[in-house]
Amino acid sequence: MQANRVETAPASEDTIAMPRPTVAQLTYGSCTVIFSTLAMLLLSQTSSGSLIAVITITAVALGVLVALTVPAPRRAPVVVARSAVDEQPVPASVAAAPEPVREPSAP
Repeated sequence: MQANRVETAPASEDTIAMPRPTVAQLTYGSCTVIFSTLAMLLLSQTSSGSLIAVITITAVALGVLVALTVPAPRRAPVVVARSAVDEQPVPASVAAAPEPVREPSAP
């Protein structure tokens, strides 16, 4: 004899909602990458490919860091309206009506 069990499947990775980057995050991150790359290349005055690659990787890492630290917009709380159908009926107590209601007879 088996007990009644409800088995639930674990949530797949496809159903987990991942927030998309906002316009501000994309803008700040891109501007950081462009301007920090230009600044580091101009300040280092390098022409070697390996140092340019290091500067580029550093600029991309800095851009990702800036994009992640931009505060996300706050969402408004969702208000759910409850209808009368959702509510459970309240059972009448026995003390409220101990005997049936009697109508007076017509004269």
